[in-house]
Amino acid sequence: MVTTLPYGSWPSPLTADLLATGGTRLGSPRLVGREVWWTEGIATEGGRQAIVRTAGPVALPPAGGAEGPPAPSVPADRVTVLPAPFNARSRVHEYGGSSWGVVPAPGPDGQGPLVVFVNFADQRVHALREGEQPRPLTPVGPVVESAHGPSLRWADPTVITLADGSTEVWWVCEDHAGLVGRTAGADGSSPDGGAPRPDADGAPHIERSIVAVPLDGSAAEDPAALRRITPASRFVAHPRLSPDGTHLAWISWEHPQMPWDGTELHVAPLLDGSAGEGEVIAGGTDVSVLQPEWLDDERLLFLSDVTGWWNPWTWSSADGARQVLEREEEFAGPMWALGTTWYQVLDADRALVQHGRAATSLSVLRISTGELAPLDCPLTEVGGMQRREDGLLVLAGASPTAFGAIHLAELRLEEEIAQADPSADPSDAAPAAASTGGAPAAGRAPSAAPSLSPLTLLRSSRDDAPDPGLLPEAESIEVPLADGGVVHAIVHRPRQEGLAGREGELPPFIAQVHGGPTAHVPPVLSLPVAYYTSRGLGVVVVNYGGSSGYGRAYRDRLKGQWGVVDVADTVAVMEHLVAEGIADGERLAIEGGSAGGWTTLACLTRTDAFAAGVSSFGVAELEQFRLDTHDFESRYIDGLVGPYPERRDLYVERAPLSHVDELEVPVLLLQGDEDRIVPPSQSEAFRDALAAKGIPHAYLLFEGEQHGFRKAETIVTAIESSLSFYGQVLGFSPACVPVLALERN
Repeated sequence: MVTTLPYGSWPSPLTADLLATGGTRLGSPRLVGREVWWTEGIATEGGRQAIVRTAGPVALPPAGGAEGPPAPSVPADRVTVLPAPFNARSRVHEYGGSSWGVVPAPGPDGQGPLVVFVNFADQRVHALREGEQPRPLTPVGPVVESAHGPSLRWADPTVITLADGSTEVWWVCEDHAGLVGRTAGADGSSPDGGAPRPDADGAPHIERSIVAVPLDGSAAEDPAALRRITPASRFVAHPRLSPDGTHLAWISWEHPQMPWDGTELHVAPLLDGSAGEGEVIAGGTDVSVLQPEWLDDERLLFLSDVTGWWNPWTWSSADGARQVLEREEEFAGPMWALGTTWYQVLDADRALVQHGRAATSLSVLRISTGELAPLDCPLTEVGGMQRREDGLLVLAGASPTAFGAIHLAELRLEEEIAQADPSADPSDAAPAAASTGGAPAAGRAPSAAPSLSPLTLLRSSRDDAPDPGLLPEAESIEVPLADGGVVHAIVHRPRQEGLAGREGELPPFIAQVHGGPTAHVPPVLSLPVAYYTSRGLGVVVVNYGGSSGYGRAYRDRLKGQWGVVDVADTVAVMEHLVAEGIADGERLAIEGGSAGGWTTLACLTRTDAFAAGVSSFGVAELEQFRLDTHDFESRYIDGLVGPYPERRDLYVERAPLSHVDELEVPVLLLQGDEDRIVPPSQSEAFRDALAAKGIPHAYLLFEGEQHGFRKAETIVTAIESSLSFYGQVLGFSPACVPVLALERN
C-alpha cells in the first residue's frame, strides 16, 4: 500500500544523529606486514583521526582453481593503535593529506613496528610503538603570526632505507619560519628572529621541501638535525627514490599554478643524502604531471595531461618520455591532498591503475604494450589501493549501491592463474583489452587475463546501513548547452518505498554544487543525499564546467569564468529538470560549501532560478579573500578570474557580495570559527549585507570547527537547520526537527 503525503513532509528514520554519529570517516588502507592498517575519524571524540589495524593477520586461503579463489580470512576485531587525544592529521596546505607511516622493523624487544604521525594540535611529527606514549621527532617551530598556527608542518611520509642499511623517514615540510636548512639561534629561533621575509608581492614567504627526519628524536630539540633533501620550492610532492638509491624523482610547482594546472617532474642524483643538480624531465606551467614511480633503476612511470587527459607515460635517460597509451579517460585527479595516488606498480612491466570518466574502473596496465586488462570490480570510486606480494588486494571505495568501505580481494596475475590451474588453456581466457580498441596487440598471442575475486568487506563507513527502500537511485545525465557542449549531473529523485507525493504535485529539488571548484562528485551512494530524498525532496548533483573527471578541456571551461560558467551550468541543469517535469520550478533550492558556497551565493544573487540557498563556509567576495586565505589557494583565483590588481574589475563584478541588492530570497549561512581556508569574515560580510537589506536569513557559527564540520553536534545542527530552513521557504513541514529562527536584521 502506498501512502501519499506532500513532498518534503515524509517521515524518515534517517535522522541527523544517524548521519553525524553512525558513520565513520575511513582513510586509505595500507598493508603493514600481514595486517591491514587505516585511519578512522571519531566524531564522538572531537573528530580526531585515529590509526587502527586488524587484530591479526589477513590471510589468503589456499589457491583455488580456475573457478576463482575463496574469500580472504578477515579478523573479527580491530585495534586502535593511536591513543586519545592524539589526532593524526596534517595542516600542510591546510588540506593536509597523508599524515602517518609505518617503519616495519620490530623494536629491540620484539615490539611491533614503529609508527610515525603528525599530531594535529602541534603539527610535530611523533613516533610510537603500540602500547607506548608518542614521543616527538621534530621541533616546535617559532611563532609566526601569519601562519595562524604551528609554523613547521609535515605531510606524506616516505620510509627510506639508505645504502648503509639505516632507515629514516622523508616528509614534505612546510616551513613558515625559514627554519629548515638554515642555522638556528641558540634558542631554536630562526635566524631573523621568527619574522619570515616577505615575498615580492608582500605575502609571507613560505618554503616547502623534502626533509629527512631522524628516528632517534635528535631533531625534537635541535632543528639542525633535520636534513633538507630537495631544494626549496613553493610546493613539492611525490618524493620517490630509485630502487638502487642513486636518483630521486619529485614534482614541484610555483604560484600561480595549482597542481592540476602545471607541475614539473624533477630527477636528480642523490649525493651525500641530498638531491644534486638535476633536470626537469616533464611538465610545465600548463601541463600537470603527477605520481612518478620507479619501474626499475632506470625507468619512471608517471601521469601527464599533456594530451588533454591524465594518461600514463614513461621516462628513461636513454629514451626520454614516451606515452604508454592515449585514452580519453582520466588516470588521475586533482591533487588536493598530499600523498594521493592513483596506481600501484606491480612489476617492471605492469601497474594496477584507476581510470575512467567521473566513475572509476580498475585495470592492470601492461606498460610495454599499453594494453589494459579490465578487472571486474563493482566500485565506481576508489580512494586507495595496495596489492601484497601474495595477491591480497586492499582497496577503499564506494558505488551507487554501497557506502564507502575498505574491501579485500585477491588479484591474481596471468602467471599466477596458470600456476593455480596448469591444465587451463590460456587461449580460452579473455585477452587483455588493447588501448587501441580491444584487440590483442599485433604479433602477440592471447594470454590469460588478470582476475579479481569478489570483494570481501573489511570495514564499512556505516555499520548501520539503512533499508535499501530508503535510498535513492542515481541517474547520470548530460544536459545540452547552446554552444554544443554538455553539463554533467547526477539526479536523485525522491524515494521511500511505501510513500509518494500527492497527485499533480512535483517535488522541490535541491541543487548541490561541489567545492573545489576543481573537483567532482562521483556516482556513489550518499547518506546526506538520502536524508533529503527519503523525505520527498529531490537532489541533483551538478558537475559544472571546471569539474575534474572529464578531461582538461572541461576543467579549463572555468578558466577566467568562475562565477559565470558554474552559475550558467547549474541553472541549465535546473531548467532541464523543470522542462522534463521532474522538478517544481517554483521550489528550487541550492546548497554548497567552500567554492560551492560561492556558486550558491552567485546563483542566488545573479539569477532568479532559486527560492532559497544554503552556503557552508562559502566565498562571498574576492579582494579580501585573496589576502585572508591560506597559501595553497592564495593565487588560485588568478586562473579562475584573473590576475590582481590588473583585473580588479572582475574581482568586484563577480563577487556575490556586490550583488546583494539583486537578491530577494532567504539564505542560510553555516561557518566554522577556526576556518583558515574561507575565514568567517566571508560569511559575516554576507550576513551583514542580508541584514541591511532586510532579507530573511540565519547565520550559524560553530565553535572549534575548521573547513568542513567534524563534530557530531555541529553536523546535527547543520543538517536539521538546513531542513527546517527549506521547509519554511519551500512550503512543507518537515517532521521532527527544531524550527530554525530566521532574522531580517
